[in-house]
Amino acid sequence: MAESKLVIEGGHPLQGEIRIQGAKNSVLPLLSAVVLCDEDVVLERCPALSDVYAASRILTHLGCRCSFRDGKMEIRNGGISRSEIPEAMMHEMRSSITFLGPLLSRTGSCTLYLPGGCELGPRPIDMHLHALRQMGAEIHETHGMLRLQGRLRGTDLYLPFPSVGATENIMLAAVLAQGQTRIHNAAREPEIRDLAEFLAACGAKISGAGTDTVIIDGVERLHGCVYRVMPDRIVAATYLSAAAAAGGSVCIQDCCPEDLTAVTEVLRQMGCRVYCHESRIYLQSSLPLHAAPYIRTMPHPGFPTDAQALLMAAHCKARGSCMFEETIFDSRYRHVDDLIRMGADIRLSGRAAVVHGVQKLSGTTVHATDLRGGAAMLIAGLTADGITELTELSHLDRGYEDPEGVLRSLGAKIERIT
Repeated sequence: MAESKLVIEGGHPLQGEIRIQGAKNSVLPLLSAVVLCDEDVVLERCPALSDVYAASRILTHLGCRCSFRDGKMEIRNGGISRSEIPEAMMHEMRSSITFLGPLLSRTGSCTLYLPGGCELGPRPIDMHLHALRQMGAEIHETHGMLRLQGRLRGTDLYLPFPSVGATENIMLAAVLAQGQTRIHNAAREPEIRDLAEFLAACGAKISGAGTDTVIIDGVERLHGCVYRVMPDRIVAATYLSAAAAAGGSVCIQDCCPEDLTAVTEVLRQMGCRVYCHESRIYLQSSLPLHAAPYIRTMPHPGFPTDAQALLMAAHCKARGSCMFEETIFDSRYRHVDDLIRMGADIRLSGRAAVVHGVQKLSGTTVHATDLRGGAAMLIAGLTADGITELTELSHLDRGYEDPEGVLRSLGAKIERIT
């Protein structure tokens, strides 16, 4: 396949209105949950992403038929005919591990491999496996291959960290398990709530999603449903950060402002005018920005780790200095080297990064180190003098639906070249 790149001409303010796509971090667990259903499922506002296509290939392998058109994914579920997922399919994306719980729960035994995706440092699945063992699973691991079997039963589970992936996997395993499962110190992210609402629409009994204790009462079966995927809060944060950094005035439609409070508060600290009304966020940015003093990533409702790179790029030309502290992932500063190549002044020390604002960034050739790192370079390119070429777009395409088209609609000078 020919390699593509984005060519960005910096220095153009953004103006206009855009609608936000469905959430990548929600739709992928929803697609895993289809394994639990014994009827057809339709997902509306389904984003056209490479990760979504990878998940649909897994479902097709397992016995479903998937079709996608105009933001609607239809999954014909005639029954799960396989209980193993090939290694190559598992390696296409990190979130493939969310097939673990539902496949074991539905079939009683399954074989999977450790997943792939962005390299953000260790994201061990120990919590997933420990929870499934407590629910009655027998697990054998050999050279990255996982074999699981057993009839799952509900129990009380205590997570040492509010892991989103572990919370999702346990929820997916528990909906068909015998008895009641309680997840303590559960993740509180909005995507957890969206998964619970989808499962409830299919007949599951779940309460507490969005709090630190999720309660699941097992049921005999799940039917199908038609469900609308929640809006992508990180995509919304990306375009808000881009508008803040480039200057201008934008309206983000079809989003959930309450889910973005931590991000919009930082943008206000930077001098942007931010107004929220129902499902819209209005942002006005008059350059230069002013640096927020301190940003620390935390589990929801704290500042999201997925937005750290975005706000770092927006801070590169802000007046003053901002200290970032990354508490979730070990390797989430991989975008820093290319920002420095563009002229940014960033000092790293372990999990901390200090950004000192500079007068200008200069366009050059940079690459997407991972999904959000790629979005950060996109934002930096919009603010840089001259031309920026962004390569390795496979990372960006995992989470953003036609980013160049969206930005062009706001007045950016950007095109994709193959």
